[in-house]
Amino acid sequence: MPRVNGIVNFEGSLGDMTFYKKEGQSFVRKKGGISKQRIETEPNFVRTRENMNEFRTNIGAAKLLRLSLGSLVFKAKDSRVSNRLMQAMSNIKNLDSTSARGQRNVSNGIGTDEGKRQLIGFDFNIHAPLDAVLFANYTLDNATGEIMIPNLIPSEQLRFPEGANFVSFQCGVLNIDFESGLSELVLSPVTNLQIDLTPADVQLTPPSMPVDQPVTIYLMMVSFYQQINGVQYSLKNEEYNVLHIVDVV
Repeated sequence: MPRVNGIVNFEGSLGDMTFYKKEGQSFVRKKGGISKQRIETEPNFVRTRENMNEFRTNIGAAKLLRLSLGSLVFKAKDSRVSNRLMQAMSNIKNLDSTSARGQRNVSNGIGTDEGKRQLIGFDFNIHAPLDAVLFANYTLDNATGEIMIPNLIPSEQLRFPEGANFVSFQCGVLNIDFESGLSELVLSPVTNLQIDLTPADVQLTPPSMPVDQPVTIYLMMVSFYQQINGVQYSLKNEEYNVLHIVDVV
């Protein structure tokens, strides 16, 4: 490994040379690696090209799902949600048993029961999984998208952040086609409750069902607020907000 004698005032690349420091000493090396052209054309890299193609498919599917959910994801997500969603899409793609290697895709994989199970129970905010925030039974009507939480006592059956005194519930139904990229999201009205000991039946009903697509995803969102002088404010610390995939059909 060549070592640089004299004063080197920068680290980085110059032409095909890379300058860097290690343990207080300056070194230089020639850029290496396999060229893009070789990867794209040579027979030895056919497996690499196949993997790259399927990886791009996973990226597109994960991005489509995030964009289809709009602002819901921004209200309840963690810093690694994209990576976790990519892993789920990769698992779904692997369940495509009809396409050739390099052409396997999420659209075919999620058509299987096991493919759907890869998304059921997915929490967009790993810091607030639904079963660690809501301690009450709920039901889902797949025909209408309605979610019911009977006899909820907010202060006893919710894990809520310090300073929160109100909670909101909302459900959604997303119809999505991972092949065409078409999607439609329908959301229920928001149910807003004070966090106290007053029991309440939470009924979340979308006004309609979205246009039919190959995959239907049912979601529930739980958000916390602080009310001051009659105005509710989103908490700066939103790590308790929930966005959960209840079912996929």
